[in-house]
Amino acid sequence: MLPFSYAIRNLFRDKTRLLQTVGGSALVVLLVMGALALNQGMKRVLAASGSPHNVILLGAGSEESVQRSEVAEQAAGIAASEIPGVAETMSTRAVSTEIHYMGLARFPDGEEAQALFRGITPTALLAHPEVQLIEGSYPKTGEIMVGRLAWRQMKRDASTLAPGAALKLEDQELKVSGVFAAPGTVMESEVWMPISDLRVLAQRDTVSCVVLRLDDPDDFAEADLFAKRRLDLELSALRESDYYARLSSFFAPLRAMTWLTAGLIAAGALFGGLNTLYAAFASRIREMATLQAIGFNRRALLASLIQESTLASLTGALLASIVAIVLLDGRVVPFSIGTFTIEISPSVALAGILTGLFLGLLGALPPAIRCLKPALPVALRSS
Repeated sequence: MLPFSYAIRNLFRDKTRLLQTVGGSALVVLLVMGALALNQGMKRVLAASGSPHNVILLGAGSEESVQRSEVAEQAAGIAASEIPGVAETMSTRAVSTEIHYMGLARFPDGEEAQALFRGITPTALLAHPEVQLIEGSYPKTGEIMVGRLAWRQMKRDASTLAPGAALKLEDQELKVSGVFAAPGTVMESEVWMPISDLRVLAQRDTVSCVVLRLDDPDDFAEADLFAKRRLDLELSALRESDYYARLSSFFAPLRAMTWLTAGLIAAGALFGGLNTLYAAFASRIREMATLQAIGFNRRALLASLIQESTLASLTGALLASIVAIVLLDGRVVPFSIGTFTIEISPSVALAGILTGLFLGLLGALPPAIRCLKPALPVALRSS
């Protein structure tokens, strides 16, 4: 076998080629890591947003979108009294009557941004215990409280949604009373307000859904039986976790488009790298023939050429990993129903390393085999 130092020295024989190989590999690895982190981030936030303890009572036929759902307001009281196993805190049942409304928020500077408004009652905090007020106070009439990432969803500065700030919804001025957190869920991108206010602004005489928190997730069968039995209410019962799982399936084409885009760019970079290596190895046919003449077999030469390519590709993968950690890790990305955080997890980093290794092997084999293919006498006479 040729010494490993031979492959390392050959990397620096043509610095332009080395930069092209490292740069192309870094681009492909960065795209793969970015696409994987985006997909994982979106799936993670949707999975975390739904609790198996929570049951959502929606209008029959509106299981795909809570915003289109219409439920009679008295359904909450009926459900709370008839469904066993509803969680209680200080004799108050964890039953939340809610209106979900997508509207345009208008800021004092005249700019507008779309936001998801959720009309709630105080019992919403019992049904969604992951929600915690971190600044300010619970909203009263004419007030709202915003998720800590709502400003990113609306592409605004954080100060425009700080306590004391104001915005308008349907020409009604609303004051920000507080900021809440619900780590890892889409609720952190929402705007919450008293349900009575949102009912007037949205001009609704029904609610969007009723959310019940159960002590035991296995009691869902009782909630489902209630929805099927009370035909007069026209309800459909879904586990909250199942509802967000359906949303995850809805966004599957978007995630597929992310992979497709990354794949097309990666294919272009791969073919560009192949052309570079074809040109580089073609100029070394006589050198390879000389090494064969002094006793090295073709297998050893092939291994050395692959070592060169793999070293360059793994260097690119390392560079891409550093860029991903610096520029992507922790970045908050908005999408239609909320925001999610990109995380460069160990699985994402491993995928980047494996991609770099794959590029080094796949990119080197065809040009290396072509370089070593000519017969020894022909190769020694090549220019």
